[in-house]
Amino acid sequence: MIAMQYSFVLPADYDMAIIDRRIRERGPLLDGFPRLRFKAYLAARKQDAGFAGAENLYAPFYLWDEPEGIDSFLSSPGFAAVTRDFGWPSVQTWLVWHAELTGNLKAAAYATRDIAAIAAYSDLASQRDNAIAEAKSAIDAGALAAVAAFDPTGWKMTKVTLWAGLPPMVTETMQLYTVGHVSLPNEQ
Repeated sequence: MIAMQYSFVLPADYDMAIIDRRIRERGPLLDGFPRLRFKAYLAARKQDAGFAGAENLYAPFYLWDEPEGIDSFLSSPGFAAVTRDFGWPSVQTWLVWHAELTGNLKAAAYATRDIAAIAAYSDLASQRDNAIAEAKSAIDAGALAAVAAFDPTGWKMTKVTLWAGLPPMVTETMQLYTVGHVSLPNEQ
């Protein structure tokens, strides 16, 4: 599996109802997209964040079964429309260490993302094992999905967690999002 996210920083006075409407109207278009495990349509609002430096964001997060799904999506008319409307984003990708998913992802209303640097010469096996344990703990605490992944090019680890309600804990290193829609394979 491979995780992917791009993010558009929107002006502080941007009408986020435009993003909400876009997600409502276009979100279901990726339901059943080949090789997609799930796509969470994420948004953050400057006034709702509670942390200094927060921004208005549109930042979809994808979990792909295989890299060919990324190619299919980035080459699609849907991605062309996003870039036409918002610009050419930097697309972040991570190799997935672990993805813990429940059967009720459609109930997700909030998501957190935490990105941390991996120190040089770290014990990657230990980092992976800790990330897997944290993902399982998040599920035990009520999360609907917990993804732990890493980028060996920039040596960063990311953890994305989906929740039905407000997460029990949000730290200053986390980005808090609202979830407008979750696209899943057709069989779910």
